[in-house]
Amino acid sequence: MKNLKINHPAAVVCIIVLHVLGFLWYGPLFGESWMRMVGLDMANMEANDPGIAVWILNFISCAASVYMLAWLFTKLDVRSGIRGAGIGFLIALCFHHFWTMSGNMFAGEPYALAWITGGYSLASLSICGFILGAWTKSQP
Repeated sequence: MKNLKINHPAAVVCIIVLHVLGFLWYGPLFGESWMRMVGLDMANMEANDPGIAVWILNFISCAASVYMLAWLFTKLDVRSGIRGAGIGFLIALCFHHFWTMSGNMFAGEPYALAWITGGYSLASLSICGFILGAWTKSQP
């Protein structure tokens, strides 16, 4: 059986998907609730525009997560979308969502906030896991 290697086109698709999902998640789907729970409003956001730095960091965060997941999949020999989605989901659940829920509870943050921020991680790593697992590339 040939060894897997990182599929760069699949990784690029995942990075694009993460940006689209983030726009939808923190926009039309949960944007108002999220802003209310973190104490923001549109006037406040417009007055304190973080500039290009937030988008650069967002891109780096997405790319680092996708490429780490892709690298891990080559080591675990993930060759199916279902297995990839499952592993992505478990990573997000154990390494992000549970920690976010715990931290938010200690900080007295609304319980729903953990589900919005953690839900994005669960959805994004599951979707990327599916794409990377289904769209594999082997070494010659």
